[in-house]
Amino acid sequence: MPPRREVEAEAFYAGVLGVPRVAKPPHLERRGGCWFRSDGVEIHLGVEEPFTPARKAHPAFLVDDLAGLRERLTAAGAPVVLDEPLPGYDRFYTSDPFGNRIEVLSPQE
Repeated sequence: MPPRREVEAEAFYAGVLGVPRVAKPPHLERRGGCWFRSDGVEIHLGVEEPFTPARKAHPAFLVDDLAGLRERLTAAGAPVVLDEPLPGYDRFYTSDPFGNRIEVLSPQE
């Protein structure tokens, strides 16, 4: 993530995706960035300068309520991009406020 944009990161990862922000260890706090943690997922955003978003490499989050998350992302102004089907899953891509690609998927019923 770019420097000094932790408030935007928290609004997206905690506010929209629902993964609460947690404190970084004190010796890492001075580097900037932020961490988020929930059941089965931990996200560490480190600061890079100059910053280049990850547009190809990406995490994939398996979620229970794909439609609900899609609605929250759309309401927050985040992109929702459909792609080729992945057998057994419904999915889409979005981007965090810094342009990092994120895949979101749920098993088909």
